[in-house]
Amino acid sequence: MSRRRIGFWYRLAAILVKPPLLLLFKRDWRGMEHIPASGGFITAVNHNSVLDPLSYAHFQYNTGRVPRFLAKDSLFTKGIVARFMTGTGQIPVYRDTSDAADAFRAAVAAVHRGECVAFYPEGTLTRDPGLWPMEGKTGAARVALSTRAPVIPVAQWGAQAAMPPYARSRKIRLLPRKTLVVAAGAPVDLSEFYDREPTADVLREASDRIMDAITVLLADIRDEAPPAERYVHRRTSPDRRDEHRASGAVSAPEEERTE
Repeated sequence: MSRRRIGFWYRLAAILVKPPLLLLFKRDWRGMEHIPASGGFITAVNHNSVLDPLSYAHFQYNTGRVPRFLAKDSLFTKGIVARFMTGTGQIPVYRDTSDAADAFRAAVAAVHRGECVAFYPEGTLTRDPGLWPMEGKTGAARVALSTRAPVIPVAQWGAQAAMPPYARSRKIRLLPRKTLVVAAGAPVDLSEFYDREPTADVLREASDRIMDAITVLLADIRDEAPPAERYVHRRTSPDRRDEHRASGAVSAPEEERTE
C-alpha cells in the first residue's frame, strides 16, 4: 500500500477530527521513521484513555500509512459511525461467536494486501494502577507469526490527563492544554518464533515480547521505571488489585471491552 492510498472516508474523518485535535492539544510525536514506507505491517499500541485512538490515528495518518483497527462489531451496525468504520476499512471483532475467527482472517488478509493493522493488545483500557501496559492478549502475536510482517510497538501518553480511564466523571479536562505524546519504536524481533509451532506458550512468549517493547517506549516517555510485575487483568495479585481500587481509577463494574 503506497503512502497516497488513504481513501475518501479516511480523508473525510481527518478533515473532521484533526482541527479540534490541533486546537485543543499540543503534540509530541516520536519515531515516525519506524513506520514502514511500504508493505504490510502491524502496530501494537497501549491504551490508557478513550481519547488515545484519536491521537494515535492522527500520528499515523500523518505518516501516510493509515491504520486498520480491530473494533467491536457493534460499531459497524448502524448510523454514521458504522458508515465511517466500514468506509475506512476497519475490521469488526465478533467476540464469543462462531464469527470470532473472522477478525483474525481479515487481519491476516489486510497485512498481505500491504496494509497496517493496528492492535490494542491489552483488549481494553489498562487496569494497571500506574497506567502501565497490562499483559497483552495474543491476537497481534498470532497475526505476526502467521504473516511474518513487522510489528511496530507504539506507546502513547497524555490523553489520560484529559480523560482518565474509568473515571466516575466523563468530563474532559482540557485546561491547561495537554500534550499528546505518541512514540513508535523499531520493529519487535520475533524471528525466533517463526519456525516454531504456534502453541499457547509460544504465542504468550511472543506477546510478552511485544508488550515489553511498548513498555520500554512508555517508560522513556514518562522517564519512570515500570513495575516489576505486569498487571494481568482478573488474575493480578490481591495487593496490586487493592492498590488499583485505592487509586480510584476504576469504576465498577469492570466490564471487558474491545476498543
